[in-house]
Amino acid sequence: MSRLGNARVRVPEKARAGEVIEIRAMVDHPMESGFRLNNVGKPIPREIVESFVCEYDGREVFRATIHPAVSTNPYLVFHIVATRSGEVKFTWRDDRGASISHQAQIEVVPA
Repeated sequence: MSRLGNARVRVPEKARAGEVIEIRAMVDHPMESGFRLNNVGKPIPREIVESFVCEYDGREVFRATIHPAVSTNPYLVFHIVATRSGEVKFTWRDDRGASISHQAQIEVVPA
C-alpha cells in the first residue's frame, strides 16, 4: 500500500510572456530508505517516491529521479519560462507503482 499523500504546489497565477517563473512542488510521503530499523530491530521496508515530472501546456519541462537519501515529504524548486497560458501538471510516482497528480493554471500576459 502506497503512502503518497497530499500534493502541494506553488505556481504564479499570472506571468509576463518570456518571464522566468519559480515553481515549488511538494508531496507528503514518508520516504523510508529501507535502512532504518523499527523499535524491535526489524528493517522498515523501503518506500520512496522514485520520480517527479512537470508538464507545461502538454510538454514535459522538468523531470527528477529521486533516490532514498531524499528526506520525508520531497520538496522541489525549479524555474520555467512562461510562454503561453495553460495548465501546469505535476506527477509523482513511488516504488510501489502508485502515482498522484496535481494541476495548476497560469495566465501569460503580453510582455
